[in-house]
Amino acid sequence: MATFISSSPCLSFILLSIIFIAKHSITAADSDRKVYIAYMGEKASLETSAQSLHFNLLNHVLDGITARESIVHSYGRSFNAFAAKLTENEKQRLEDMEGIVSVFPSKTLHLHTTRSWDFLGFTETMELGKTLKSDVIVGIIDTGIWPESKSFSDEGFGPPPKKWKGSCNKNFTCNNKIIGAKYYAREGISVNEPSPRDTEGHGSHTASTVAGVTVRNVSFYGIAKGKARGAMPGARLAIYKVCWPDQGCSDEDLLAAFDDAIADGVDIISISIGGVIREYFSDSIAIGSFHAMKKGIVTSASAGNRGPSRESLSNMAPWMISVAASSIDRKIIDKVVVGNNKSFVGVSVNPFPTTKFLPFISPPSCYTGKPKAKGDIILCSDDDGGEAAISIHAAGLVSVDSSSYIDFGRQYPLPALDVIPEVGLQLNKYINSTRNPVAKILKSEGIFDPKAPVIVSFSSRGPSAITPDILKPDISAPGVNIIAAWSPKAKLTSIEADKRSANYNIISGTSMACPHVAGVAAYIKSPAAVLSALVTTATPMNPSYHPDAELGYGAGQLNPMNVVKPGLIYDANVADYIEMLCNMGYNTTKLRIITGDKSTCNSSKTKNGSVRDLNYPSVSLKAKKGMPVHASFPRTVTNVGLANSVYKARIIITSNFKHNITVKPQVLKFEALNQRLEFVVTVSGPAMKVGSVASASLVWFDGKHSVRSPIVVFV
Repeated sequence: MATFISSSPCLSFILLSIIFIAKHSITAADSDRKVYIAYMGEKASLETSAQSLHFNLLNHVLDGITARESIVHSYGRSFNAFAAKLTENEKQRLEDMEGIVSVFPSKTLHLHTTRSWDFLGFTETMELGKTLKSDVIVGIIDTGIWPESKSFSDEGFGPPPKKWKGSCNKNFTCNNKIIGAKYYAREGISVNEPSPRDTEGHGSHTASTVAGVTVRNVSFYGIAKGKARGAMPGARLAIYKVCWPDQGCSDEDLLAAFDDAIADGVDIISISIGGVIREYFSDSIAIGSFHAMKKGIVTSASAGNRGPSRESLSNMAPWMISVAASSIDRKIIDKVVVGNNKSFVGVSVNPFPTTKFLPFISPPSCYTGKPKAKGDIILCSDDDGGEAAISIHAAGLVSVDSSSYIDFGRQYPLPALDVIPEVGLQLNKYINSTRNPVAKILKSEGIFDPKAPVIVSFSSRGPSAITPDILKPDISAPGVNIIAAWSPKAKLTSIEADKRSANYNIISGTSMACPHVAGVAAYIKSPAAVLSALVTTATPMNPSYHPDAELGYGAGQLNPMNVVKPGLIYDANVADYIEMLCNMGYNTTKLRIITGDKSTCNSSKTKNGSVRDLNYPSVSLKAKKGMPVHASFPRTVTNVGLANSVYKARIIITSNFKHNITVKPQVLKFEALNQRLEFVVTVSGPAMKVGSVASASLVWFDGKHSVRSPIVVFV
């Protein structure tokens, strides 16, 4: 098995902190050994290689094997860490050594457009889109890439920027578009493609959404015809393959990818991976993105696909951008027509040609494999992706979705569509009241959706389980029925019998929304400035469609054309985030796990401060049950608009807001660019009902710029 090992520059013997992450068993002969990650903070500069240091530490605790046999990864390009196979006793010995910080179990994480950019108002003819920006490098941490896709052509590109320090894996050929590609295969898994090549499709899809060049006449078997393009066609791509079929994405590989991406010189990191809610000090993506932020690198991350339940999102650290998924104005639908020519609308991405009228039945059970349904269209409840329908040789499937959430199109290995329960009842009534019921399933079509954008049901909702007084998600972006590049080696469904392939595919997820934001973020450099500009220029969404309000969509819909001219910026630096972590109650030990340096929580600010003191571009308040609402939010804005400008505060009530909002001062007078002015937002009022959400917004307006910050209060 091929395993990518990070390079090892010189590091200090001084251990700032060590994290151990428990992993899966490695071999049957050594089943009590698991993989732990030892994380030691910042890269140091003494003349000792990281790997030598790691070997030396391991040799003090190992029994029966050598350090070379134990070690899995040695990280040392951007921060100091290693992963190794250890027994429980060996782990405990390390815990007792000086400098050891904490021990916690690892998690395996999982993967969470032609029309979308036009829907956002970001057309090919826009000035923003014309800028080549060939010096911008976007790091994609995902399932790899399919380099032969037309979306990754390097025609017209010169050599990589001089700042690039990355490399291309020896069994993969890069070009001037894909300038770097590496893969990370953890111990104990079977690797079907030991290279950065993408055999799942997900990585190619996200990469082309960020930076794919324009490709004309693209469609998925004739559906969603048009041009495929990324936000920044001129940007370069650096690929870090960490996810594998049926195996997910491990913490040790994710940290290795962050380590390399930071050292290689990427400007933006797009990561559509997550699914586990945990404290920041035990979250590999939170730790990796913190190190990226310290180097001025923006991380755009998917919010997760566990909606519509509240408090379901992952990737919620304040120093990364958390992205929700919303619809675009092209809705892909399907129809089933029954024998009396009455048609019923459902949802799917069904590229199969329209069937002829066929027998339409409702089997006693769709999942036993026993019903005889060869050549029939079957009506089933809560299907299994079409596997049972294929096993009984059905010619088509109408699936009744008991959740009533059919706001995005699934794919099936046969003609199929999802319908809501009410339609299912009508179809069942037709079958039972007709002597020879028949039906046909039409090929999917795209129609105009006037309600868009609407947050899709699967998109994870806030509030943040870790810092509820920081609004997450931050923003929403197109994530429903997005067409983009695909690997022809990747399956279109999870059904083994489905042998189809495609060069472009239509899929949905916050994974698709995340690269939309990453692509727009590439036009701005500073991480805090990117987040602020994205949030304060977002387009408000219709609250009547969203009972969760900002807990579902954050500040609103991504607005590419305004993000480069925000007017004011809510800036934050490393020290601000450290102060926030201290205000959360983190002690110095836990703090250093994240920061990787000698930070402490002993300042006067952290003794009397609050998480709400972080200079965030939104306002979020978790109110206490049965208690009156009262909280203040100090903020500072930096003028990046006009040198001499006067901004006046406006409060806009969105929904259910029965509280008082005051802003002091109400006028900000700037006399120079980059001047900073302070103000305080105070929210007060009566107690709220459990489960309720109240939302408003603060807008600073100077006659040209509208700098909008969402305000949300919830119980």
